[in-house]
Amino acid sequence: MALTGDIYKLMSTEDMLQGHAELCIHAYGFVKSMALKCAMELGIPAAIHGNGRGGGATLGELANRIALPPSRLPRLRRLMRVLTVSGVFSLQHQPEPAGDAVYGLTVASRLLVGDNDETSSSGLTRLVSLMLDPNLTAPFSGMSAWFMDDERPRSFFEMHHGEDMWDMAAREAALSSTIGDGMTDDSRFVVEVLLRESRACDVFRGLWSMVDVGGGSGAIARAIAAAFPHVECSVLDLPHVVAEAPEDGDVRFVSGDMFEYIPPADAVLLKSVMHDWRDDECVKILQKCKEAIPSRDEGGKVIIINMVVGSGTSNQGKDLKEEAQVLYDLFLMVFEGGEREEHEWEKIFLEAGFSGYKIIPVLGIRSIIEVYP
Repeated sequence: MALTGDIYKLMSTEDMLQGHAELCIHAYGFVKSMALKCAMELGIPAAIHGNGRGGGATLGELANRIALPPSRLPRLRRLMRVLTVSGVFSLQHQPEPAGDAVYGLTVASRLLVGDNDETSSSGLTRLVSLMLDPNLTAPFSGMSAWFMDDERPRSFFEMHHGEDMWDMAAREAALSSTIGDGMTDDSRFVVEVLLRESRACDVFRGLWSMVDVGGGSGAIARAIAAAFPHVECSVLDLPHVVAEAPEDGDVRFVSGDMFEYIPPADAVLLKSVMHDWRDDECVKILQKCKEAIPSRDEGGKVIIINMVVGSGTSNQGKDLKEEAQVLYDLFLMVFEGGEREEHEWEKIFLEAGFSGYKIIPVLGIRSIIEVYP
């Protein structure tokens, strides 16, 4: 008790109260995540978007659109208060005397508005749902025990569930679907940005063939094939993933294991693959890629879409990109994945026998890395 008193004596009242508020925000950060999950499950982003008020809705209009029981209106008000204060939704007041609050979308929540057209973007709802899936969030409660565990290399997903995520996904169709849907939405988002950026498009010019390793349902491969019709695109993925892939005459699907064999092509695409594996495993993947592509003089290369931690961020003040990068990096530790800084990427490139690389930071928190044999 005396020690606590000594700590308090070293702080001003203003600092004590500021520190208390900041600790509350950090400690209750999971509440914001669960409020976001709740809003998506209730369909609130789509309800605001489709209300016909120029993209806004009052509390009553929201309740009507999501068929909320009238007695639950106070609960909805409290939920929306959290999500507007935290910036997920915007808040303005109507000029009428009643002064009903009107809730609107922000640049973040606009990305949660989808549609039923499978040929176009469905937003990022399924990706965020994957991030907040209980199978992935529950193991974080035991993260400190995982830090002290030195029995053998294992993730705290495995410590919590008794098996690794990929084994569970192969066994449980629901988790496999959640992962696949989330990655499909993420790929559509990346393609949308990628095809708007000339520097990103330049990466695919000059190619005649490309294999998307771990490409799932083929969202990126189909988009590349459509944008560059002369490029022969194929997708390599595990048998249970390929079995669920839609038939597409423009994209060839190959069932296999990237640790064993990668079909030959001018370029190998690895989008959100490398962060799932340890350095030694990444070296093995890259060595298989090197076997599949021609020499650098003949245009061979590996195209990696992943984070380069610190790339594209600012050193002045709080940087949302940097915060997103380090949070995502820690999130990936749930299954022993992780993002890398440039020197860490360079190390595995050299160990795999590659001669050079170029980082193109045009995808927000992620970058394109061209790696040359």
